[in-house]
Amino acid sequence: MIISLLPFAAVSANQDQANDQTRRFIRQTMQEQRIPGLQIAVVKDGQVVQSETYGLANVENGVVATRSTRFPLNSASKSFTGVALAQLAQDGRVDLNAPASRYLDDLPASWQAVRVRQLLAHTSGLPDILDADGLLGGGSEQDAWQAVRALPAEAVAGERFQYNQTNYVLLARIIARQSGMPYERFLATRQFSTARMPRTTFGDSYDLIPDAATMYSYLPRATDAKDATPRLSHWFYDMPPSLWAGGGILTTADDTARWLVALQEGRLLEQRAVQQMWTAERLNDGSAGDWAAGWPVFNTAPDLQVGGMGGARSAFIVYPERDLAVVVLTNLVGANPQQFIPRIAGFYSRADAQATATKQH
Repeated sequence: MIISLLPFAAVSANQDQANDQTRRFIRQTMQEQRIPGLQIAVVKDGQVVQSETYGLANVENGVVATRSTRFPLNSASKSFTGVALAQLAQDGRVDLNAPASRYLDDLPASWQAVRVRQLLAHTSGLPDILDADGLLGGGSEQDAWQAVRALPAEAVAGERFQYNQTNYVLLARIIARQSGMPYERFLATRQFSTARMPRTTFGDSYDLIPDAATMYSYLPRATDAKDATPRLSHWFYDMPPSLWAGGGILTTADDTARWLVALQEGRLLEQRAVQQMWTAERLNDGSAGDWAAGWPVFNTAPDLQVGGMGGARSAFIVYPERDLAVVVLTNLVGANPQQFIPRIAGFYSRADAQATATKQH
């Protein structure tokens, strides 16, 4: 009886050690990068083993961040769109290898041959509906759409990876047309509800969203002198509904972790569909692109690492072969959690190795 309990006790102790290492690392990182507020959730073997919140959701009013505070995923929303297309493909309502023009009948002639999976993986070669100043032309969504349609393709479909938001505007339209409901309702019905994500919604920093964290940056203002000392300032971003599929989700680390668990458990997709979704898209020359179907591929060696990252402030990385995922959401543009999440993942991978060594002895 005592012998049979030893492995479990060792695993628990190693897990606690990894959690403690994570806490110390997060506090150190927040101090070094001057991150106002942060949420973290760690999923290991299908369970949320770490979920904590640090700092302030709003600095000027001293509002403490909690596990209920909503943070924007920004471009990490694209992973949810990838799941939505995989669900429609699994339902037989979308063929990812088909041209987008099969589902959208108003595309310019030069866009007709672009395949759905090339939109997901940013290998479409289409022009971007956004420029350095926001929506093309600086006007309405409809004006920007007309402007981008008039531009020539920037590359042959499948020739190269080229990140842009036009791809996900089109994907949202495909989802709406093939599901018979707006993009946001399809996600709420097929993902948020299934994974039990009560704090997840859509919007941007101009929308009045309860419990949403305020966004900040140390980037210089346009009116600052070149040698001005960096200072914490508000960061505003505009995410109209037509761009929600590419960056409109606000959520919590806990909700995102539950979504990853639901994905792992097969409640959102069959496991074969998940594996296909996480396989990097091949370019015309046979080489692997930087993205899979809605998911950036961070690494394939020594093991597969996929996830989502957005706004230089939110990210999650999944390590399928380690049964591990780490979610970090912040309210600082420039925090780039995708850069330090691998350090956190390393704590839990070492805990696994120690537990395995203990079992063998």
